[in-house]
Amino acid sequence: MADSNEKNVKKRRIEHWQVISSFLAVYDILAIHFAYFFALWARHDFAYSAIREDFMYRYLHFITPYSLFCVLVFSFFRLYKSMWKFASYVELVRTVEACAITSVIHAFMIVLLFGRMPVSYCIWGAILQLILVLGIRFSYRIMILMRSRHSVSDEPGSRVMLIGAGAAGQMILRDLSSAKEVNDKVVCIIDDNPNNWNRFMDGVPIVGGRDDILLYADKYKVDKIFFAIPSASAEDKREILNICSETDCELKQLPGMYQLVLGQVSVSAMRNVSVEDLLGRDPIKADMKEVFEFINGKTVLVTGGGGSIGSELCRQIAAHNPKQLIIFDVYENNAYDIQLELKEKYPDLNLETLIGSVRDSRRMFQIFKDYRPQIVYHAAAHKHVPLMEDSPNEAIKNNAIGTYKTAYAAMVNGCERFVLISTDKAVNPTNIMGASKRLCEMIIQSFDAKIKEGRAQELVQLFTHEGEENADKDGTGEVFKNIKTEFVAVRFGNVLGSNGSVIPLFKKQIAKGGPVTVTHPDIIRYFMTIPEAVSLVMLAGTYAKGGEIFVLDMGSPVKIDTLARNLIKLSGYKPDVDIKIEYTGLRPGEKLFEEKLMAEEGLKKTENKLIHIGCPIPFDNDEFLKKLDALMQKAYTNKEDIRDDVADMVSTYHPKNA
Repeated sequence: MADSNEKNVKKRRIEHWQVISSFLAVYDILAIHFAYFFALWARHDFAYSAIREDFMYRYLHFITPYSLFCVLVFSFFRLYKSMWKFASYVELVRTVEACAITSVIHAFMIVLLFGRMPVSYCIWGAILQLILVLGIRFSYRIMILMRSRHSVSDEPGSRVMLIGAGAAGQMILRDLSSAKEVNDKVVCIIDDNPNNWNRFMDGVPIVGGRDDILLYADKYKVDKIFFAIPSASAEDKREILNICSETDCELKQLPGMYQLVLGQVSVSAMRNVSVEDLLGRDPIKADMKEVFEFINGKTVLVTGGGGSIGSELCRQIAAHNPKQLIIFDVYENNAYDIQLELKEKYPDLNLETLIGSVRDSRRMFQIFKDYRPQIVYHAAAHKHVPLMEDSPNEAIKNNAIGTYKTAYAAMVNGCERFVLISTDKAVNPTNIMGASKRLCEMIIQSFDAKIKEGRAQELVQLFTHEGEENADKDGTGEVFKNIKTEFVAVRFGNVLGSNGSVIPLFKKQIAKGGPVTVTHPDIIRYFMTIPEAVSLVMLAGTYAKGGEIFVLDMGSPVKIDTLARNLIKLSGYKPDVDIKIEYTGLRPGEKLFEEKLMAEEGLKKTENKLIHIGCPIPFDNDEFLKKLDALMQKAYTNKEDIRDDVADMVSTYHPKNA
């Protein structure tokens, strides 16, 4: 019973807007009375005694029913339910339409029911009615705007330069004008269209194009720059943002076009400009539908699944319905982190997280026998160039021999695709890490060649401890029949934000106040983002015919020195003033520039214009495999001259200390 009474009380409760609407209706009745009386009064030169009695009689007997009729029409047009503090063009049109309809009806009905009235009475009465009805409603909106602008002008705040006088820029400008939570004020607008120059948008001057950014940032004492051209090409965006980075201003931008389409353009949607935005390359646009149709319903193994590339692979694979996802990593903390993340996001995912090393052939055979993965993404590797120079045998054990053992286990256990993650450091390597990755590519090419020739049994199984993992236990060679595994490699540049990347290092150094260390002022690198790298790996799995080395067209290389300076600027500091840059010299095995492809290799196109296939350099597979067995033995005895053996196998390897 008490609940019923409480519901009735809630139903009977009158909201604040309903009270306001009631007063507004009363106002409209009075305003309409006044509008038409004033029109009649003005018609008789503002002399009440001069008004004809028949005109006055008709007015008095018609105006009250008419005003009540107006209230009904206004209600139909929702003029009593609109939120007038957000009144816009829509409310303006509705009000004009409602007043026009009622005014026309007034002119006809008063003549029809009571008799002729002066034409000026009908015209000026209609005009005054519209002014009074419209004025009271939009006065609230105008007062709020004036109050917000007044409050912003009274308090110190950031001065903003807006780049872009299009739809997105206008939305940002209006959002800033009405936002109470921020005290930013747009003081000037930059736009590349000369037709917009020396004009105003919502009272803010459009002062010039991108070449004038530095001039007007200084002239208007700008604190922040908002980039509001979501449709800009990557090249234009990079050029404009690079100009902006020359100022001391904080940079923000809209993430993309979809926000403009969805009407989600606001100050809160702006994000900080990152170093990735300054690289000047369109992101790779892959048709991932084909990729995920390939993955759907299959068992997928990711070695090195806890690393930067491996974990992103796991995320994208998990999102597209694999039969089972197996994360394999030697470092349990990283593997545990990605396991928790995926279990939380995909509770129904069939997920296995396994710990072990790709160097352990018994462990690899056990995993392939137990889980029978159909697709393998081999991301496990030692990648740190200077550390591998100090421990060359570990690079060979983990990268080359680990790849061989994993590939062999995949081949004899029915794996369909094996995708190796390689690097541009494998091209004309000057360090042992790059050379070891070139060995990995050659291993993949050898496996593919032997399988296509029907000679898979000639691939010697490498292990330092013979045991039950021997693939051909009975010596019949049956295990090597009908092998159809396709082996491919994917060659990457540097990955922004990955473990060991320069970006996290620079950020730590900036956070400590510097100095930021760059090995050489002229050192350049190719860069890509982690999602791009992963999409390329996934594409390799679908494009593969076997034996390819996929190469991404990564655009123009970037100077590391420029990257460091941009990152310092984006952090709000001045290079060499607030944060010093120190040049430490090239590290052991490091090159000034990386190459995407060996000079002897050609390129073939794929369906994606940014992805190419390198034509592998031919080599003697039998001789290579024979030397690989000897190389493994030498690596496991930790011989100091291991580089000489690698140079003998990788003709393009020229160690700097040799």
